[in-house]
Amino acid sequence: MTAGAGAAGAVPPVGAIPAGAVRRAGDRALLVELPGTAEVAALYGWLREQREAGALGEVGELVPAARTVLLDGVADVDAVARLLRTARPTAAEAARGPLLEVPTVYDGADLAEVAALWGVSEEAAVRIHTGPEYTVAFCGFAPGFGYLTGLPARYEVPRRATPRSSVPAGSVALAGPYTGVYPHPSPGGWQLVGRTALPLWDTDRDPPALLAPGARVRFTAARA
Repeated sequence: MTAGAGAAGAVPPVGAIPAGAVRRAGDRALLVELPGTAEVAALYGWLREQREAGALGEVGELVPAARTVLLDGVADVDAVARLLRTARPTAAEAARGPLLEVPTVYDGADLAEVAALWGVSEEAAVRIHTGPEYTVAFCGFAPGFGYLTGLPARYEVPRRATPRSSVPAGSVALAGPYTGVYPHPSPGGWQLVGRTALPLWDTDRDPPALLAPGARVRFTAARA
């Protein structure tokens, strides 16, 4: 996964880093700006491998977001920046996190609406949602809330026009290209398709978030 001139017209790796994308963010941090979540997931997985191999030296945190990856607490910023500029992460790096099964009861308040948007029955909508393997691209919104990618683009759904004042913990929901599971009761505008009893956030667990960036997820249909 090092740099090299590809053949003319060759398809670039999914995580290829655009020119000028690596920027300093203070004395001990770097920010990498990327086209989208697929590139973020590939780079994040690649960075984890490089850190485990000792190639990055001292790095405190790797923080993925929708279109960026932050490297914080970097001992040798210049050396890591050079490494990043020659990196060629691929989708393979994004798919090496731990696999978590999320048993889900598909009785969400918006399941019928989502099925209608997809032009299928509710039973078919469940089969569609349980089909892919998902990846936690990044976390945000609330502690332990992971943004999961993997649902094909044709199944993207809009957020609700009017958000709910309270969404129960464990709610499995869709919005745009993402699937998410609410770790705590909170307001929310995502489309609710089901619920899981898994504890998504536990301060006595290390790490507290069950859905950490890089994790792979399978949703399985469960009985109520």
